[in-house]
Amino acid sequence: MVRIAGILAVATLALAACSDSGDQAKARLQGLQTVVYAAPDLKRAKEWYSEVLGIEPYFDEAFYVGFNVGGFELALDPSRPVARPAGSGAIVYWGVDDVEGELKRLVGLGATLHAPFQDVGGGVQVGTVLDPFGNALGLIYNPRFEIDD
Repeated sequence: MVRIAGILAVATLALAACSDSGDQAKARLQGLQTVVYAAPDLKRAKEWYSEVLGIEPYFDEAFYVGFNVGGFELALDPSRPVARPAGSGAIVYWGVDDVEGELKRLVGLGATLHAPFQDVGGGVQVGTVLDPFGNALGLIYNPRFEIDD
């Protein structure tokens, strides 16, 4: 857990430095746009994420389902393999106002706690669950992070 906290602290400082640089016009990477999760049971995954997000997908086909989450895409792909062991792939952290409360809510909806609520310093709080399909779903509250318009 200490190693994760250290990594997250470094990532938080890097994010703060990036957002303070103010020169996004010259940035090679424009920012995250789409996160793709494995969905071996696409129908069930679509239903679960619709309930978790409180919205319906904007794109819904047999080969791909996409949700617009605050201007970013959360995608479900039935042909993508789930990382093994579960949760061992990249972890994407979705911003929330209440990490601890949201972790409890997601567990109540069928997720499994992966990394419990943790304050990693500077007011930044994180936690991770595994969705019912084995994908890691990270939650973060970062009071210094702002999305550039």
